[in-house]
Amino acid sequence: MDVDKIELKGLGQTLYFEKLDNGLEVYLIPYTNKKNYTMHYVTKYGSTATTFVPYGEKEMITVPDGIAHFLEHKMFEQEDGVDPFTFASKTGTYSNASTNYECTRYYFEGNKAFNENLDYLLNFVGSPYFTDSNVEKEKGIIAEEIKQYDDEIEWFFDEEMKKAMLHKDNHRIDIAGSVESINKITKEELYKTYYTFYQPSNMFLVITGNFNVDEAINIIRNNKILKRAKTNFKFKVKKEKEIEKIKEKEVETNFNISNTKVGYGIKIPIGKKDRFTLNAYVALMLNTKFGLSSLFREEIKKKELMTNFYVERELIDDYLLLYFKADSTKPKELVDAIKTELKDVNITEEEINRMKKVWISSNVMMTDDITLTADNIVDDIITYGKVMYNKIDLYRSLNKKDYDKTIKNIDFTNSSIVTIYPEHKNKSSN
Repeated sequence: MDVDKIELKGLGQTLYFEKLDNGLEVYLIPYTNKKNYTMHYVTKYGSTATTFVPYGEKEMITVPDGIAHFLEHKMFEQEDGVDPFTFASKTGTYSNASTNYECTRYYFEGNKAFNENLDYLLNFVGSPYFTDSNVEKEKGIIAEEIKQYDDEIEWFFDEEMKKAMLHKDNHRIDIAGSVESINKITKEELYKTYYTFYQPSNMFLVITGNFNVDEAINIIRNNKILKRAKTNFKFKVKKEKEIEKIKEKEVETNFNISNTKVGYGIKIPIGKKDRFTLNAYVALMLNTKFGLSSLFREEIKKKELMTNFYVERELIDDYLLLYFKADSTKPKELVDAIKTELKDVNITEEEINRMKKVWISSNVMMTDDITLTADNIVDDIITYGKVMYNKIDLYRSLNKKDYDKTIKNIDFTNSSIVTIYPEHKNKSSN
């Protein structure tokens, strides 16, 4: 069977790849030492794409915030009345879906009925069924879900930090939308959104684990739903140009919590820099200067500036966002300590080499887990637009000279401070 074979360098894995005539990209990694499998059917459509030209039309429309997540929910309601959870459970298979800013994925994980589950996955994601009544019913369900998120401090914290850093980019809008926005969704908008973004040429399929490559390709090629899908057309999505500077230097608010939380966010324009390399060098700096065994952590513990502290990175469109988050009774002192540490981001060649070894070892170990392997493939495609088959070589190529050149050009002062106080506490008292 004519399928491309790509060696994932340094990992001892072979990736089988085929792009169908309808544009669907298929990525297969078979295992001989596993009994289970996982399959992920992904559309490159997430919550940020809300203004676009629908399939078959000429004018831009704007759909309500949260429609991508709403659409994911509705895909599980099939016209024949058998939902995917019920179908999968018959063979002890786990099924679910998720929506983020960039994509929506549907997945099955099991150890039986591979052929039947694969064909069903393609069929159910390829068969939308929306009615006025089932859309109205879903609004109440999702509204309750949104209200639950509204009570979660970490969710609130993340949203507040994005709103402080971003002016126009839709990453500042909740993935699920708001109760008000989802109540505006109609079945007509769902169909327009579906047929625009759920086309094979905007989707890909990742399968890892115990399965036969030839059988899998045969099922995919011969799937009747895929054969008649609307596909291979170019769509237009309106994307607001984000301003490089952060929106708010400092935000103070209250929430129903017992401990004060503080976040320090940094907004780094990517520009013409390579996304993978920039992300890697910034990660090197963060792990070395602020990691679990760093001197910085020891110092802020001694000074009792925090009760927990963690650092995150997020690549969004044309920016790399950094988040420093902590519980702290002395939020201003903690932020000052972070700022001071960022004034000297020099690290040694030895520290770089040590972290490279950790990353390479971690990537090799993850290949034993079929779910992590599938997740890595999906993340690569969404984040970098391709499978990073030479990731190990790229890690090995990281060096002190390029680190210095990359890091010294970053403005770490392009930052926001978000402080969340307990509701009963007066903000001005700090």
